Amino acid sequence: MKTATRGVPVVAIVGRPNVGKSALFNRLVGTGGEGSAAIVSDEPGTTRDRHFARADWNGQVFWLVDTGGLVDDPHTPMDVEIRRQVTEAIDEADLLLFVVDTKAGLTPSDRRILDLLRGSSRPWLLVANKVDDPSSPDFYEFYELGAGEVIPVSAANGKGSGDLLDVVVGRIPESPPEELESLRVAVVGRPNVGKSSIVNRLLGEDRLVVSDQAGTTRDAIDAPLVYHGRSLVFIDTAGLRRQARVSDGIEFYSSLRTRRAIERADICVLVLDAVAGLEGQDLKIAALAWEAGRALMIVVNKWDLKEKDDKTAAKFEKECAEKAPFLAWVPFVFTSATTGQRVTRILDEVLKVDGEWHKRISTSQVNQTLEALVARRQPPQAQGHDVRLNYATQVEVAPPTFAVFGNHPDLVADHYVRYLHNGFRAAWGFMGAPLRILLRRKAA
Repeated sequence: MKTATRGVPVVAIVGRPNVGKSALFNRLVGTGGEGSAAIVSDEPGTTRDRHFARADWNGQVFWLVDTGGLVDDPHTPMDVEIRRQVTEAIDEADLLLFVVDTKAGLTPSDRRILDLLRGSSRPWLLVANKVDDPSSPDFYEFYELGAGEVIPVSAANGKGSGDLLDVVVGRIPESPPEELESLRVAVVGRPNVGKSSIVNRLLGEDRLVVSDQAGTTRDAIDAPLVYHGRSLVFIDTAGLRRQARVSDGIEFYSSLRTRRAIERADICVLVLDAVAGLEGQDLKIAALAWEAGRALMIVVNKWDLKEKDDKTAAKFEKECAEKAPFLAWVPFVFTSATTGQRVTRILDEVLKVDGEWHKRISTSQVNQTLEALVARRQPPQAQGHDVRLNYATQVEVAPPTFAVFGNHPDLVADHYVRYLHNGFRAAWGFMGAPLRILLRRKAA
């Protein structure tokens, strides 16, 4: 297992709190529907993890990393964690963007961060943010840092961002001409069930901040790796809470961002707490992913804390399927992020589920199965009409979708569609993949 960022250059944004790092991150990667933007807020400490996003400028691909704001004298455990995260981001970056705030002017904190960068042996650029007019002298005082050229930008209105990107791509190694298409995996679940711990185990390093404090991960964090030749990007999301408990703006946008992470993912990994079991909010999250057409698997974390025997896992799965029947077609992995028990199996299962999500059945096989199902049970007549189903074909993958053609598609009863659904499942599985059936009128 290795991180995919070693093949593609990495550019990390660093600086003290509230200089506009996340706003610049959003500006450079673009926020046009990808759901990869970082949360921007005046509240210090909004960005807590390293936030990855793929950027592309003039054909040069690189990973851009947003980091938490560095404080001079970290007292709280969270400030200590943020500093450790920033240090690791510096260590793995090919280029650093040191962002300063021209409105606030040069501060002692900026000088201390400069000392940190000078001791890192990594190349870096000094970026003066909040410069609405590049011809103004607002940013000249930063030349006294002796850091060379100062690049003025405005993350708010985009001025100077193109010039900055030109300099960036000129200073980083060329990305590989061909990169494996990434399989995007959203790690979802309620707060504090161990999502970040699971991702950290999979990555083999403490890439994400882990804390006993619920809600530590507020944003959707992209973390890439390569496994068995496949490029995967794990999206560690904030925990979805009940809407009534979403009390402040950042929590609201975290919930929204999680939903967007589900939408842009290929596979959703729903993490449950083994001791708490499947709760109502877990079901809502699973349904969100399933209805969005995303492949789904369930990871039951903290299995080491569960009192169990050789039948406990099977009983757990059965109870889940009784609460939501579609979970009978979802694979379960029982694991512990703390001990590492069966964590690697998550990656194996992800690849299997992706195969099921993309599985294609030949038209001849589909029609043979449909014919057998109809012979076993005819569609019920409706409104005096003889309802017939003539043929079917698979029209889509990811998720697998079948079109069934007949003379009165609008009169086929819902229970009969479920019968066809279960028959197709019995024939081909599609474990972990939603299966859709479209009823169409046979051409005359």
